[in-house]
Amino acid sequence: MAWWFRIKFWKRVVLGFVLGALAGWAFGKEAETWFGPLGDLYVTLIKMIAVPLVFFAVINAVASLAGQKSIAALAGRTFLWFAITAVLAVGVGLAAGYVFQPGVGVGVLQVASDYKPKEVPGVLDMLLNIVPSNPFAALAGAATGKTGDGMSVMVPRNGTVLQVIFFAGLVGFALVKLGERTLRLRELVREASDTMIQVTRFVLEFTPIGTFGLIAALVGGYGFAQLKPLFQFVVALYAACAFHIVVVYTLLLVVHRLNPWKFFRGAFPGMQVGFVASSSFAAMPVALRSVQHNLGVNKDYASFAVPLGATIKMDGCGAIYPALAAVFIAQYTGFHLTTTQYVTIAIASVLGSFGTAGVPGTAVIMATVVLSAAGLPLQVIGYLYAIDRILDMMRTMTNVTGQMLVPVLVAKETGLLDQKIYDAADTNVGIVDAEMQS
Repeated sequence: MAWWFRIKFWKRVVLGFVLGALAGWAFGKEAETWFGPLGDLYVTLIKMIAVPLVFFAVINAVASLAGQKSIAALAGRTFLWFAITAVLAVGVGLAAGYVFQPGVGVGVLQVASDYKPKEVPGVLDMLLNIVPSNPFAALAGAATGKTGDGMSVMVPRNGTVLQVIFFAGLVGFALVKLGERTLRLRELVREASDTMIQVTRFVLEFTPIGTFGLIAALVGGYGFAQLKPLFQFVVALYAACAFHIVVVYTLLLVVHRLNPWKFFRGAFPGMQVGFVASSSFAAMPVALRSVQHNLGVNKDYASFAVPLGATIKMDGCGAIYPALAAVFIAQYTGFHLTTTQYVTIAIASVLGSFGTAGVPGTAVIMATVVLSAAGLPLQVIGYLYAIDRILDMMRTMTNVTGQMLVPVLVAKETGLLDQKIYDAADTNVGIVDAEMQS
């Protein structure tokens, strides 16, 4: 298989994408049955490694960086850039709604048959949920629930990544506080982190096959008739996300005196997986590997910033999409948005993207929050749910790109960026080292 591993990683993923699209077109609905399990297996493998990777990486990062004050300063800078890019993303979403007018001239739409209104948790509940009542349950991705007859059981839950980061951060601070007494434990954690990175590289080699399965199932199961009524909205969203990635992110890189082409070259593997898997959590191991290995961000800082971004940094799902959806619904229902409502949409999108961290179905939750804040009819979001999978691909790729961009910007500002690695901008994130691909 040496010949296969010598092919650039991104080329293998593109090949899987193209072959998957062809297989989906050729097999139709049967593609979901035949090839869908390959995609499901890939996503499961990514989820398998994500929590232990984050746990050991964050402990090692906090213990290795220069004490609690340094972590606090880096975290503050990271959050600031999360907020700045989110504000810019909201502006792009609103502008796209004004330019493309996606809600004008649309016929009568039907609410998706599988749409269920989302229940938005309270702000206090979301903040309290960051602290795990049982860290081992958080590590296992499980929580306590109740059956119909009131029996307590362990149930799977998606919103545990922030809990893992919180607990791992406390452990890392404890190692710093104990100093010399924990040298052996720190070394063990470092070795465990390195081991999970190697396991991640093994799993990432399955990405082209997983891409083939995911795209084949998507193309085979999706009908054009389902997409046609909302085609203008799809175009508007894809154009808005592309503009945000290509123009806004490029300008931020130029301001920081960084070559944008090098960034996109190094970040491309993470962007690919984000687009195909439609999950920031699934793309997180690839994004982390890309930021460290391809873009030269300090390993310890990246291990803290990228997992955090994968849970709260949502330029596509949390900013562009809710803003564009609000404009679409206002246009479709003939509702005139005032200046105050535009400001409300912007504020709700930025704050809500942080508040819904770890909540399943972030994009729909965010749209619900924004529509409620702006006083727009909530039930209309059910129209867009029918094409949510197509929308989610581009939204997630935008999320993941931003989750890689911010650590690069902060690393540049704080001297944590290896300029030589960044300028080399390798694209390999798998088993084979860069030297073997030259």
